[in-house]
Amino acid sequence: MTSVAPLHVESASPRWSPRRFVMCRPDYFDVTYSINPWMNPAEPVDRSRAIEQWELLRTIYADYGHTVEVVPGVPGLPDMVFAANGGLIIGERAISARFTHPERAAEGPAYHRWFARLGLSGLVAAAEVNEGEGDFLLVGDRLLAGMGFRSSPSAHAEVSRHFGLPVVSLELVDPRFYHLDTVLLPLGGRTIAYYPPAFSQASRAILAELYPDAITATEADAVVLGLNGVCDGHTVFLSSRATDLHEALCVRGYHPVGIEMSELLKAGGSVKCCTLEIHDR
Repeated sequence: MTSVAPLHVESASPRWSPRRFVMCRPDYFDVTYSINPWMNPAEPVDRSRAIEQWELLRTIYADYGHTVEVVPGVPGLPDMVFAANGGLIIGERAISARFTHPERAAEGPAYHRWFARLGLSGLVAAAEVNEGEGDFLLVGDRLLAGMGFRSSPSAHAEVSRHFGLPVVSLELVDPRFYHLDTVLLPLGGRTIAYYPPAFSQASRAILAELYPDAITATEADAVVLGLNGVCDGHTVFLSSRATDLHEALCVRGYHPVGIEMSELLKAGGSVKCCTLEIHDR
């Protein structure tokens, strides 16, 4: 299922557009504590294998015409590889993260310092608990925002004020899927793929109304973090293990590219967790 040969999507689909991504090489990746159901410090982590998988993802992005900027890792911050949690960048405005757990607290300032080098005119540090693109996903002209385990509802209001965008709050109810990006995948700003059982009944109703043509993922795809992917409008980069989702995407005219992320999955992360997008507006 894995494909690494670049498709000339510029001519293949008008939905495609080049993206700017931020990543952090897993030089210090490890599982030394447990702050989510995926993490087991007793299970060995192969860091060299994690780096290989991360490097393949970065190479594939480049092969498909996207730009990747790399934030240096920091010793003692093993989860910094999950760049999506570092904040949110839309146009000239950005907000750096404020983490729930003390084990990750220093990541927020580390990403803030890197964001400052971009010369953005509207950079702030989150005042409320806010785990970046882990819980805030831009879909068209609105932000979908997760709550229930990590980012707080008050962070939703803070983000809406800062970016001047409507924020739709969605309640997560399954502790395996503690961030929105583990169960919801934006597909080019028009629609989404998601796993309904991860949401409260009220939030399911909201998503069904907003995205009646959404792809609904199977539990088999959800438990391999298949929805933790990235879409450039045409190509969808996601776990190679999410086979049902690959098929569903093909039926809708997308081009899925499967990537093995088994080592990073040991800490509860996959393709999107490793990828923060710089959204141009």
